[in-house]
This record gives sequence, C-alpha cells and structure tokens, in this order.
Amino acid sequence: MPSLVCSHLSFSWPSGESVLDDLSVTFPAGRTGLVGRNGVGKTTLLRILAGELTPSAGTVSGPDTVGFLPQQIVLEEDRTVAGVLGVEAAVEALHRIDAGAGQPADFEVLGDRWDIEERLAAALGEFGLSELTLERRIGTLSGGQVILLALASLFLAQPDVLILDEPTNNLDRGARGLLYQAVQRWRGPVVMVSHDRELLDLVDYIGEMRDGAIRFFGGNFTAYTAALEVEQEAAARGVRSAEADLHRQQRELAEARIKLDRRQRFARSQAENVPKIIAGAKKRAAEVSAGKLRGGHQADVAEARQHLEAAEERLRDDDVIRVDLASTRVPRSRDVVVTSDLVLRNGLAVSLHVRGPERIGLVGPNGSGKTTLIDTLTGRIEPLGGRVDLRVPFRLLPQRLQLLSDDETVLAGVARHAPGADTNTLRAQLARFLLNAATVARPVGSLSGGERFRASLATLLLAEPAPQLLILDEPTNNLDLDSVRQLTAALGGYQGALLVASHDEQLLGDLALDRRLDLGELAEEQAEPAEE
Repeated sequence: MPSLVCSHLSFSWPSGESVLDDLSVTFPAGRTGLVGRNGVGKTTLLRILAGELTPSAGTVSGPDTVGFLPQQIVLEEDRTVAGVLGVEAAVEALHRIDAGAGQPADFEVLGDRWDIEERLAAALGEFGLSELTLERRIGTLSGGQVILLALASLFLAQPDVLILDEPTNNLDRGARGLLYQAVQRWRGPVVMVSHDRELLDLVDYIGEMRDGAIRFFGGNFTAYTAALEVEQEAAARGVRSAEADLHRQQRELAEARIKLDRRQRFARSQAENVPKIIAGAKKRAAEVSAGKLRGGHQADVAEARQHLEAAEERLRDDDVIRVDLASTRVPRSRDVVVTSDLVLRNGLAVSLHVRGPERIGLVGPNGSGKTTLIDTLTGRIEPLGGRVDLRVPFRLLPQRLQLLSDDETVLAGVARHAPGADTNTLRAQLARFLLNAATVARPVGSLSGGERFRASLATLLLAEPAPQLLILDEPTNNLDLDSVRQLTAALGGYQGALLVASHDEQLLGDLALDRRLDLGELAEEQAEPAEE
C-alpha cells in the first residue's frame, strides 16, 4: 500500500515564485530517500506532506497521522523534556497520585500508563539521552540533543508516517549512529530528505526530484548511483551513435546534392540536341526526381537530428567544478601551522603541526572543541595558554556561509575579496564554479542554497592573497548531494593545506586525508588520572 499520494500538486510563494507545478506522485510503503538539487522543492514538498504548508492546488491523501522532523527545530527554551515528549500532564498526574493528592481527573489523564516513567527512560536511552531528566529545560541541551529528543518524541507518538528533513545536520558521529538505528527500528513508512549517504543507504527506495517530477529507484543510495551510472553510460553511447548517424545522413545529403548537380549539368548539355517539348518534359521529370531525392535525404537528416536531441536529453548536464589553483600550492617542506603549549578555552591541550599540503580531518563528538580550535587558530578567540603561529595566508568557510552580504551582487562580493583581479578574469573564474553571467549579476540574497555555496567557495579560493590553508567547518551541513559532489571536485584542484571539521565520513573519505585529529580521544586521554 502507498504511504502518501499527491495529486496535481502545485505551490507558489506569496512573491509569485513557483516551486511545484502539477506534481502527481505516490510514495511507496517502506523507507524512501528523496534526493535532488537545492531549489527543486524537496523541503517545500515535505512541509506540504506534513501539513505545515497548504498547496496552491492539488491534494495530499494518506494515513491519519504524520510525524514531522523539520530541518530547523525551534523549541521554546523553557519547555521541559517531558513537555517536548508530550507527556508532561501524564507525568504530573502520576506524581500527584504517588503523593496521595490525586484527583479523578489525574486518573483519567494517566489512564493505564502507570509505567510511563520507565517507558520514557527506555525511549530516551535508545537515543543516547539517558542522562536527561524529564524536568530538564530545553535551553540547557545541545543542538544534537534537541534533534534526538524531537525524534524520540515522534517515536513515542507512533504516527502512521514519519517525515524527516535533513535529520543528521549538527549530529556528531555517535548521535548519527543512534539515528541510523532508530530509522532501522521504525516499521512504518518513512520519507526523508538527506545529504547523508550512510543514512540514504538504509532506505528501500530513492525518489529523485528532477524537472518537476519524482522518479523512484528500487534500493538504497548506492544502488541508485550504480543505476544512474549504467543509465548515463548507455545515454552517452546513444549520443555517440546518434551523432554518427547524423553525420552519415548529412554526408549522404551532400553526396546526393553533388549527384543532382552533375545530372542537371548533363541534362542542360543534352537539351540543345532534342526538341524543346521533349527537353521540357525531361526537365520537369528530373526536377521531380531531384526533389524527391533531396527531400528524402533532408527528412533523414531531420530525423537523425531529432534522435540526437532525444539522446542528449537523456544525458544529464550535472556539471562539476573544475579549477586549477596553482597559486594555492604549498611546498612540502613548508610549515603551515605550528602551535606552542596551546590550551583551548575549554581546557583542552592541543598540539598541532601542519606542514606542506597536508589534509587533516578534525573529528570528535559535539562539544569536544572542534569549532573552538578553529576559532583559536584563526584568531577569533584567545586561548587559555600558549600560542598559534599561522605562517601562510588562510581562509575559513564557516558553517553558515556568512562571507557575502545579501544585498551585494555575486561579482561585487567576490571582487571585494580579490581587489587586484579584473572583472573579466573574475567572470571567467566564476564560470568554472558554475556561476554564469546572469547569476553573478544577481544579489546574493536571491541565490539558491547551491548557488550561494558555490559563490562562497569561489570567494574563498579566488581571494587575494591565495589561501594556502583552507579551513572548513562542517561544510556539508544543509548542502544537497550535488553540492557535496561539487565541493569534492573543487577541492581536488586545491593544492594547499586543508583542515576539515566534519561528521560526514563519506566526505572525509573522498578528500583523501593524510591524517585525523580526534579531539574526543584527546579529551579522554587528558581526563585519565595519572598513574601513581
């Protein structure tokens, strides 16, 4: 049975911007991963499925209850854990009953849930939240704890369908593992949007949102990418075959025209030796024959061109960033970062020596100090002790991409960071970041998420002086899979040192790191009591 059915769904924002247009789709039962480029309407569709947005036209039908985990969770800081779990009234009723002050209304609220506290403790434990008390305030929790708590509340409510929008954002490796386990435990239908390839490998179907429609592939994300690769290889062969056929038809048309010209010259030379009436009849017959021959070949060429266009439509134009950044090159013997007796603001002692074009992954659970270390290295905060010696030009890509102002154009923003570059050079370079002439003339605030990411990345890599140390803080948060692929491709042309803080294991693997610095393990080592 399908989980959700959308019929002729359309949606436009009050500004008139159309996001969905006459979309009809049936989501299968089981776990479905919804993928597609930034801006195609994935989050908008999820919000419509969850009932948060009303479509401009069309309908959604399905089960009675839908549980929704939005991309940005906003909870009042003074709410309690019990309140978020939706059991505050029942827990308070149980406490009054236990204290001998229960009223009939309390028994009605509690019902048969006499073991509610034990059940809640078990549910919280499954999401790694055993240390939380039901009275604890939300304002005291980390971002990752809030996400896991919101997910726990959905599991307790047991909706008919679960809808998740980028659920692994801001989760560390351990929390992601708990989320993966929870998704595998869930027995009902799930529709999720995510750039987390490990999570997408747990689904039963991939729904690809593209060109205003959704196409389903059976299997997980790995199976989907393999199917696309086979499909695109076949499409490329189809294009080559259609190109060859078009060239053959064009050659035959040219040869036919040459033959016709020869016949016509011969016919004119013979016309002088026969009566005019006979010559005219022969001329008309020759013209009819020539017209049929020429028309037949022209029709063949037109048909071959149509076949080529159809083949090219099947071949995707998913461009990747290709840049050669020789100015970022760092000699292997050069010191890039050297720390001396460094103690971070959180009390963690860190020794870091980066040399040459090293690629280092900065890993560890949330709260272990990754962003604190980055802010210390870049001089944004002072350490408790020691010092940082940063010996090359560097650039930082922050989590929220706050490099460009919303009201400036892309070209103006990039030029502000590269004042020595002429406009034509910048335009040519930006085109390599898949930002065309029309896009670079637009205000940054009007860009899609993927466009803003590429503009921010271009700003960093084209800056003056060229960065020989690039620092990325959770770069894949809120990026679609195409943007993640483009980031990896762009960093392939980067020849400087790289420091990447991320929980995305797939990204860290793709970047071919030289080593990792695990702040979680470092903190554990420093917390161990010294041997007597």
